[in-house]
Amino acid sequence: MNPKKPSEFYQVYVWQRPVRVYHWVNALCVFILAVTGYLIGHPLAIHSSSEAYQQYWFGTVRFIHFTTAYIFVFNYLFRIYWGFVGNRYSRFSNYLPVKKEHWQEIWQVLRIDILQIRQGPLPSIGHNALAAFSYFILFLAFLFEVVTGFGMYAAMSKSWFPQLFAWIVPLMGGDFVVRQWHHAMMWVFVVFTLVHVYLVFYHDYVEGRGITSSMVGGWKFIEKSEVQRIHTDTQKE
Repeated sequence: MNPKKPSEFYQVYVWQRPVRVYHWVNALCVFILAVTGYLIGHPLAIHSSSEAYQQYWFGTVRFIHFTTAYIFVFNYLFRIYWGFVGNRYSRFSNYLPVKKEHWQEIWQVLRIDILQIRQGPLPSIGHNALAAFSYFILFLAFLFEVVTGFGMYAAMSKSWFPQLFAWIVPLMGGDFVVRQWHHAMMWVFVVFTLVHVYLVFYHDYVEGRGITSSMVGGWKFIEKSEVQRIHTDTQKE
């Protein structure tokens, strides 16, 4: 066994409180929406000795789904706002691979996560380039779910907000088609969540930077050399 060479680490405040609150609210909303959405698409056959009018479990499921959808939307809008006013790690300018070094980092992440031919920490403090780009795509998927979801809801609501999306159903070819796409996208979130949780713990183990705890407290442990490099690059910008 070859022990690793000792490194000097700095504590870096990466994830501000608004980002952390958004993350956990979003995670809870996605979970509730996925569960209630699945039940709406595949209702359970619940038998009871009481009369049908005395049961309202399916209506409760729909109410929870719709209410959570509103929370999800406004939480999503807040994250868009914070993507412009937050610190350098939360800004949307980091989410698109527009530079050569971004693509190089994406390749390094693939070598670690997919090909398993490289180990060690990545040269990033916030999201690595592949994670950031995948989150950008996920934001677009969020937008798709919002648009299709409220597009269907507009048929049963006279509120001004759902009515903003009433044009979606006829544009996509009818209510059935929209429901199918809306439901299919739910599974994208389920798969993404499984992969996301796995990679968070995997990178936490490989890199030892406190990735998991950083979304609770906001702090990461970064090698001194990496912090100095980032500081030098920042001064050059």
